[in-house]
Amino acid sequence: MAKPAQGAKYRGSIHDFPDFDPSQDAEALYAAMKGFGSDKEAILELITTRSNRQRQEVCQSYKSLYGKDLIADLKYELTGKFERLIVGLMRPLAYCDAKEIKDAISGIGTDEKCLIEILASRTNEQIHQLVAAYKDAYERDLEADIMGDTSGHFQKMLVVLLQGTREEDDVVSEDLVQQDVQDLYEAGELKWGTDEAQFIYILGNRSKQHLRLVFDEYLRTTGKPIEASIRGELSGDFEKLMLAVVKCIRSTPEYFAERLFKAMKGLGTRDNTLIRIMVSRSELDMLDIREIFRTKYEKSLYSMIKNDTSGEYKKALLKLCGGDDDAAGQFFPEAAQVAYQMWELSAVAPTELKGTVRPANDFNPDADAKALRKAMKGIGTDEGAIIDIITHRSNAQRQQIRQNFKSHFGRDLMADLKSELSGDLARLILGLMMPPAHYDAKQLKKAMEGAGTDEKALPTAPFSVSDYHKSLEDALSSDTSGHFRRILISLATGNREEGGEDRDRAREDAQVAAEILEIADTPSGDKTSLETRFMMILCTRSYPHLRRVFQEFIKMTNYDVEHTIKKEMSGDVRDAFVAIVQSVKNKPLFFADKLYKSMKGAGTDEKTLTRIMISRSEIDLLNIRREFIEKYDMSLHQAIEGDTSGDFLKALLAVCGGED
Repeated sequence: MAKPAQGAKYRGSIHDFPDFDPSQDAEALYAAMKGFGSDKEAILELITTRSNRQRQEVCQSYKSLYGKDLIADLKYELTGKFERLIVGLMRPLAYCDAKEIKDAISGIGTDEKCLIEILASRTNEQIHQLVAAYKDAYERDLEADIMGDTSGHFQKMLVVLLQGTREEDDVVSEDLVQQDVQDLYEAGELKWGTDEAQFIYILGNRSKQHLRLVFDEYLRTTGKPIEASIRGELSGDFEKLMLAVVKCIRSTPEYFAERLFKAMKGLGTRDNTLIRIMVSRSELDMLDIREIFRTKYEKSLYSMIKNDTSGEYKKALLKLCGGDDDAAGQFFPEAAQVAYQMWELSAVAPTELKGTVRPANDFNPDADAKALRKAMKGIGTDEGAIIDIITHRSNAQRQQIRQNFKSHFGRDLMADLKSELSGDLARLILGLMMPPAHYDAKQLKKAMEGAGTDEKALPTAPFSVSDYHKSLEDALSSDTSGHFRRILISLATGNREEGGEDRDRAREDAQVAAEILEIADTPSGDKTSLETRFMMILCTRSYPHLRRVFQEFIKMTNYDVEHTIKKEMSGDVRDAFVAIVQSVKNKPLFFADKLYKSMKGAGTDEKTLTRIMISRSEIDLLNIRREFIEKYDMSLHQAIEGDTSGDFLKALLAVCGGED
């Protein structure tokens, strides 16, 4: 196992066991497996509290004392996931990696995600040890086996990584950074097609320090992160591999935090991935992974493992995790620094917002009006024709079609569509036909009318001036109350400031947040006044300024503002404030989360799904799609396809605009 650099702080969760006696441990394990049944508790307690080096000594002592292979005995006594985890811990890391790769390329099909994870994340020394271990264990050449099981550019990049020749010199040439940025830009964005060889050479060979500067300069030069260019220019497993390489260059612990989250989220657990990461990182950077995990996912790795696994398997994983970080939302100093840097990145990284629905070329409103009339005339309705026209025109073009329809046929297109269509499809098509401000106003009115108010819909709806008989402010006043009403009215009046940040005022605003959320000492002043100021800050400050406020809040308190709002507040006010914070942090991700929640589990929240798909289709639905696949490891297209049906499905997929 590669040792940390001299003077580097140890960041693993498993340490050498004090007063270690390998013969005594071998005897204890033999006793735990002797006779009928086995003492699994004793086995997991011993093995998870010894370092890998110590486990190898235990294996040797076991062989000397009993003439038996300890791993073979453990395999015989244990079963299932628990056996896989314990046996994985008993192998040296290089041999554990070798076994994982052998399993990934054996039999029918290939586990490309396993190959990507291991080869994208290991250091040069770890790669060299892996190649040697594979040769020793299987008497085969790893490169030859991978070449026999993969193909194309994916194969070429894997072979480059297998050489373990990434530069390790931290001295960086500014000229070479500029040259690599230019070469990557010309190989992708500026080229008809893509020069994959340039991506492979630069990302496969340059040092981490050099590449981090290349990524920073690429963003400054092109206005987009390197990840966006990779997604736009590459595809399939090759794209996934290159994105994994970039993530590991930026932060290997963050890459593994993300892999662990995806292994446990949703229905079912990807146990092979969970085991592989917990085993391989337990003596390298598990503490870093834990801190980043909580920062990104608002829960501790420990609590997620606890809720997602069971039995001895769970107990062993929790031992490897090494501790629970869910201390009332407070960060470790290192995690606070990561959170601070994440806000910094969101503040400086310009994001080009893109919708999926664009104006149609060679647009002819007259022809479209006639085609729609034909689709609705006579017996039956041609839903396919209606969907094709309306989902492939911009909203401005749809308004022209409405005018031409009225001029030609003396009929109201909206009324005709309402008469011919029904259910979820009607709701979607009619929503697309309305001007955005009218659509938003109607959604707000629906959220407030009838028995009870749909409070969850209010904070997520884009606010606009109502054209209904009651003014929007009057409607909100009569259907909501207290702080929640004041928040909604403040948002609805559209008084949010434009422009950038003010650092001095950001520190003052952060202090107000700290006082009202009861982290800082609240002065003897009026708490009601503080609540009003806090509400005004969240509802009226510009988004760039609020990013700086939340960043200063972390620096000032070591807490995350979203965590703290969730802990200290309740009800509709909490939900509204959390929605604002999440939108400021990353609005496309906020809507990606809402879309995912509308489709997960039993049943579908078609109203939320429809509302977001309509309202974001020409603004940032493409960005939402990218955040969706990044977080949930499935495309928005796949989620819609698996959760809806019929013409409603066809229309949603058309608005979605493609498969990622």
